[in-house]
Amino acid sequence: MISIPHRTPFFLPVLYPDLTWRIQNDRKELYLTFDDGPVPGPTEFVLETLASRNIKATFFCIGDNIRKHPEVFQKIVSQGHAIGNHTFNHLNGWKTTPPLYLENIKKCDRIIKESRSQTSNLKPQTQLFRPPYGRITKKQIQSLSNYKIIMWDVLSVDYNKNLPQERCLKNTIRATRPGSIIVFHDSFKAEKNLTHALPAFIDHFLEQGFTFHSL
Repeated sequence: MISIPHRTPFFLPVLYPDLTWRIQNDRKELYLTFDDGPVPGPTEFVLETLASRNIKATFFCIGDNIRKHPEVFQKIVSQGHAIGNHTFNHLNGWKTTPPLYLENIKKCDRIIKESRSQTSNLKPQTQLFRPPYGRITKKQIQSLSNYKIIMWDVLSVDYNKNLPQERCLKNTIRATRPGSIIVFHDSFKAEKNLTHALPAFIDHFLEQGFTFHSL
């Protein structure tokens, strides 16, 4: 079995410099991001955890999950978190033609805009996109020039059910540095590790004087 590194290998940002892997600064600032929601349960746990610590984050949402769980999506929006596009059907870019990939992203955009419009007094935000699995081709990147494509510096690997909870936490803490963009997953698959690691991860870095921000 291939071991997935918690810290993004150094050569990937070199190969794909137009993608955002980390916010380059030396300040004690971190950027929590959550993929694959919204779903009842895990997403609501994340929101409660963030609210109790007065933290804003960025949620990369699957369009079909917004369609299925509009009330959970509204909670993300109403609490002032940033929203990113994660395709409508969690497509693997390496297995999808650029036209089909772009149309799926636009479909997700439409439901995000329709759903966000139900909440008044929202400020417009930069179009954020994260490719599912981190898999995207250079042609697809070129077709998404009007998006800011967000990758990550730290992957919690919380979705791996064979990864012990405490190891998930410690590995994620160890990989994190100032400016890190960190990925957790607000999904049923990741729920066991998420519920253990996320609060402890946040509290560890708050105690170290770090602040958390949305993208």
